[in-house]
Amino acid sequence: MANSSVIGMNEKLGQTYRSDAWWVEPVLTVLALGLFSIYAFWRAAQNNYYEWGPYLSPFYSPDLRALFPEMMRWVAFSPAFLVLWAPLGFRASCYFYRRAYYRSFFMDPPACAVGEAMPHNYQGEKGLPFVLSNLHRYFLYLAIILTLFHWTHVAHSFDFNGHFGVGTGSLVITLDALLLTLYVFSCHSWRHLVGGKLNCFSCSKFNQIRYKGWVRVSKLNENHMLWAWLSLASVGFADFYVYMVSSGVFHDVRFF
Repeated sequence: MANSSVIGMNEKLGQTYRSDAWWVEPVLTVLALGLFSIYAFWRAAQNNYYEWGPYLSPFYSPDLRALFPEMMRWVAFSPAFLVLWAPLGFRASCYFYRRAYYRSFFMDPPACAVGEAMPHNYQGEKGLPFVLSNLHRYFLYLAIILTLFHWTHVAHSFDFNGHFGVGTGSLVITLDALLLTLYVFSCHSWRHLVGGKLNCFSCSKFNQIRYKGWVRVSKLNENHMLWAWLSLASVGFADFYVYMVSSGVFHDVRFF
């Protein structure tokens, strides 16, 4: 207890009695989130090489130019910026990612039982911009809509000039949509929507159905961190693949 109280004083950043490599996780998190953010912003601002044949980059999904052609003629900047704010808000307010960037970027704290970057003065997420984290459940609704659009692009990725076909890009886009679905529907807010606000699961048939759904979502929720990282990697790679194929660097292999 004495050791814990000393660390709790936050006298020095990194002060700890831990002997393991606690710093590896925050360093890797900074690298992963930092590099992805730079890449995503660069690709969105680039505003080209985002589609090839039946493939569309997930950064540009939904395809606003196809949905609102007249309106998008008046938009001078990349339509990706009209899309990416929604998944950014969902991930930035996600309970897992909040833990990740609090530890890695803010060092608050960098790890359990490790000294923080500044004196402990936590007052809850009441001020800007952190109060916006309370909008997570609403970003969830937007994420579900975007996930549905991703699956429409999955179906389109198998349509080669009106004929069914399977290319490498079809598999890449399908895997991305699958991992995104697992991430979105393993969300804590979705778990609460499915089985929350109930005092009795066995009081009615409907409550029992919700209980069964809650159990299944809880199983997904156990690996929410895994789906969060894998879906982040897959969306970046799916965009990179479309970029490489459309720019002529990669050749898309057709299996059927």
